[in-house]
Amino acid sequence: MTHPPAYDDAHPYLRAASAGVRHHTRALAPSDSNPPQPATRRHLDVLHAHLAALLPLLDQLGETTRPPHPAAGRHLAAAHTRLWQATSEVHAAFHLLPGSTTEGAEASACQPERLPEGPPVLTICQRHLAAGHVVRRKTTPSGLRPHTTVCAR
Repeated sequence: MTHPPAYDDAHPYLRAASAGVRHHTRALAPSDSNPPQPATRRHLDVLHAHLAALLPLLDQLGETTRPPHPAAGRHLAAAHTRLWQATSEVHAAFHLLPGSTTEGAEASACQPERLPEGPPVLTICQRHLAAGHVVRRKTTPSGLRPHTTVCAR
């Protein structure tokens, strides 16, 4: 008979990812030797990847929690929607950072071939569209309002 892992041993990879985010947040905190720096496209790309990786985890937790605990499942579903909205806003911010070749609404359109560093193997836009496809299969359009994505491929 196996016993469940102790609290400190449970979900070690998720705990490590959380520790990494906390460390990064402290490293970015302004100090005398570290003046505040604006976000870069690379930074937002990595943050978007982290948020997009959390989406399926939160979705799975919501799906398995809802039958025995409906109220908690609804809260997890709402958190999933809010996480998707945060992921979308990080994606939009990525396209508005310096380096875009156009201004205004066109600058926020997904055009990986126009990225200054060239189109990576898996662009932020491809990742965002893949995550959006999964989110839209499980979420009603009214549940995603007021956000709409500008990705069109």
